[in-house]
Amino acid sequence: MKTGFIGLGAMGAPMARYLHARGLLTVVGNRTQSKADALARELEVRAARSADNFADCDVVAMCVSLDADVLENVQALAQVLKPGAVVVDHSTVSVQTARRAAAMLHEHGIGFVDAPVSGGVEGARNGKLSVMAGGEGDALEKVRPVLEAYASRISHMGATGAGQATKAVNQVLVAGINEAVCEGLALGEKLGLDAERLLPTLMAGAAGNWFLEKRGGTMMRSEFAPGFKSAHMLKDLRIVRDIAREASIQLSTLELALADYGRLVDQGDGDSDTSALIKLKRGN
Repeated sequence: MKTGFIGLGAMGAPMARYLHARGLLTVVGNRTQSKADALARELEVRAARSADNFADCDVVAMCVSLDADVLENVQALAQVLKPGAVVVDHSTVSVQTARRAAAMLHEHGIGFVDAPVSGGVEGARNGKLSVMAGGEGDALEKVRPVLEAYASRISHMGATGAGQATKAVNQVLVAGINEAVCEGLALGEKLGLDAERLLPTLMAGAAGNWFLEKRGGTMMRSEFAPGFKSAHMLKDLRIVRDIAREASIQLSTLELALADYGRLVDQGDGDSDTSALIKLKRGN
C-alpha cells in the first residue's frame, strides 16, 4: 500500500515516521516546502511539490490546521487520485467541512474518512493516538493498516462527520479538565503547598488525569513549550461552539474556556501550550 502524508507539524511528522517504519510511506507534503524536503531526506521518500506527486497513492492522510486547508488539499487530490483511493483527514474541522470533503471526493470515486485524533504530541510520538473515525466501513477497513501504524484505538463512530462530532465532545471534556486543573494548581500555589508532594498526591486519587500528569509539573515551573498550542485550542473550541449551537445545547464550561483561551491569545500566548491557562488563574 502506497501512502502519502500531508501536514508535517508537531503531530503529523511523528505520524509519518510511524508509517515509514511500517513500510507504508511513499511521499510527504507540507505547506512549508522545507519541512517536507527535510523529512523526505531523513526517511528517503519523495517530497511533494504539488498534488500530482500523490497520484500513485492508495491512501493519503492529512493533519492540517484549518477547514480551508482541508478543502484546498481535497480539491487538489480529487483531480489526481485514482478511483478507489481513500483520503483520511486527521485535522480537527467542522462536521460540515468533513461532509463537503467527502462529497467532493465521491464525485471522482475516491473514499473519505474523517478521523480526528486525541492523545496530544505525546500520543503521536509514542504511536498511541485515539482515532475517532467517520465514514463508510469499507473505506475505514482499507485505511486501517495506516491508522494502526500510530493509533492504539480506532473507533468507527458512524457516517461521515461522526468523527468530527466525537472530537467536539472530546474537546469539551479537555477544556473543562484544563480549567479545573489550572484553577486547582493555582490554588495550591496560593496555599503554599509543595508541588513535588502535591502532584503525585493528586494523581493517586480521583483527581488524576492526563493533563495533570503530562502538564502539571511543567506548568508549576511556568514552562509552556507547546504540545498543543492555545491558539489551536481556541480554534477547536470555536468549532465546538458552532456544533453546540446547531444542537441547541448551552455549554457553560465551553463558554468559560472560549473566553479564557481568547484572553490568552489576545495577550500573546497563542503559541504557548494550553497549560499556559494557569497564568490567568494566577491573576497574571
